[in-house]
Amino acid sequence: MDEYNRFVDWDKMDVTVQSQDAKELTCTEFQELKQLARQGYWAKNHPLRAKVYHKLISNIPCRTVTPDANVYRDIVVKIVGKRNSSSLPLPEFVDNSLVPTYCLNAEGVGAVRKIMLCIANQFPDISFCPALPSVIALLLHYSKDEAECFEQVCRILACNDPSKRLIDQTFLAFESSCMTFGDLVNKYCQAAHKLMVAVSEDVLEVYSDWQRWLFGELPMVYVARVFDVFLVEGYKVLYRVALALLKFFHKVRAGQPMESDSIQQDIRAFVRDIAKSVSPERLLEKAFAIRLFSRKEIQLLQMANEKALQQKGITVKQKRYFMFCILFLRQNVHLAVHAENFKSEIVSVKEMRDIWSWIPERFALCQPLLLFTTLEHGCSLSRFYSHSEGHEPTLLLIKTTAKEVCGAYLSTDWSERRRGGNKLSFFGTGECFVFRLQPEVERYEWVIIKHPELATTGSEPENHASPASSTLSSSSVPSDPSDRLSPFLSARHFNLPSKTASMFMAGSSECIIIGGGDGQALYLDADLNHGRTSHCNTFNNQPLCSESFQISVLEVWGFRD
Repeated sequence: MDEYNRFVDWDKMDVTVQSQDAKELTCTEFQELKQLARQGYWAKNHPLRAKVYHKLISNIPCRTVTPDANVYRDIVVKIVGKRNSSSLPLPEFVDNSLVPTYCLNAEGVGAVRKIMLCIANQFPDISFCPALPSVIALLLHYSKDEAECFEQVCRILACNDPSKRLIDQTFLAFESSCMTFGDLVNKYCQAAHKLMVAVSEDVLEVYSDWQRWLFGELPMVYVARVFDVFLVEGYKVLYRVALALLKFFHKVRAGQPMESDSIQQDIRAFVRDIAKSVSPERLLEKAFAIRLFSRKEIQLLQMANEKALQQKGITVKQKRYFMFCILFLRQNVHLAVHAENFKSEIVSVKEMRDIWSWIPERFALCQPLLLFTTLEHGCSLSRFYSHSEGHEPTLLLIKTTAKEVCGAYLSTDWSERRRGGNKLSFFGTGECFVFRLQPEVERYEWVIIKHPELATTGSEPENHASPASSTLSSSSVPSDPSDRLSPFLSARHFNLPSKTASMFMAGSSECIIIGGGDGQALYLDADLNHGRTSHCNTFNNQPLCSESFQISVLEVWGFRD
């Protein structure tokens, strides 16, 4: 069919979708190239896609010494020898991953293993890379020979642009990406996440499959469309598509009984047979309709998850042992919230586990630690602060005399309130959220504080001056974001004018204010006996609790390693 057909079994390919129209790609501007990739401009033209891949990959900034086609020709005979290529062992770093054939012929299937062994020889620093077999198998479709495919894969692996993340090559990077995906699911696919928590014994194990959905289960036509955009836009595209897959899975399978004993197996089967329900175009359309965080914010979240794993002792050499430890710690949060060790006057073990499924993955590895309770420490705001300070994040739980139960996940140490001196100071990050457990369970995301409408008390007005009339001030935001490692510092996520958006927690000697997502906010008096809520009627949801309420019990929980 063309010069790039050496490894392709055209009898297995749907040639009817291939166009013979002569096309050229002349654009060099990123925005135009991005639009063409998303539209599938070269998707139906095999030789044009091969040329585009070659051009995009050749422009990837790489290490000075990056193995090329000549290196492959020099080493392949020494490494492979006279062994049958189809029976060559896989490198340990692919972790027994699926080796998709993607309509390759027998020579192509063998070439995948040969190229992997040569890459293992040239990249001894790769310790975990389960996506590699899929990438090699796909690129063989658009390579003239094995050496050219080897060179293109090496350039992807050797990318040295710190702002351009491509393929995970260590267990730490892979596992943190799984945690990051879990955080994104928690934000963007709440219905699907709720289903995962309900039917899965191990939510993180389900989300650890996300790269396998893309680079293993997804049919070749779909993978190629994803890869088109991935080479232009980078790693963020993979998150988008995986989220879209989960959304479609939940939509198609909602209300239906599970087809197997494992939700993990059901998702894999759905992705394998996705052509029955979703076209490649519709999948990408769904993926790009998700208003995802910026690349920088996702990078910060990834860094935060990596840091959390490193603090747990994750190392490359011990990957299998620590993978077991992580999954054991996270497994349905039964270890983190153990019935024998957990005692609260407000929530049950089951309710605490529900809350634990909402918090960022890096903190879900921790155990709850009771820091303050009004039953033991009294109704003193100063004691509330003294017991809560030095802990980040914290969990606030409230039970009213009317048996309502609500609370908040608070991302930032309460000591930050001192930045404002004696005035009510605002701080925190967008990872904060408020929630209700009784009478019904509901979580409200993307906290904001609308002030002074909420914090109108008999105190002096200047003590309640709000930064809401200005954008986030430098005094409210850490000077070095990597110290806080929270990606959600931007007011733009709240779909509100900057004049009405500010930080998310506030505290003084007179009151506490916690901004609530979807128009919800919580205000507590200094005696910790009374509180009230603010509910914006423009949002279609129920109030957090009664507009004015009496506090029966208040607890603050920390997170213990």
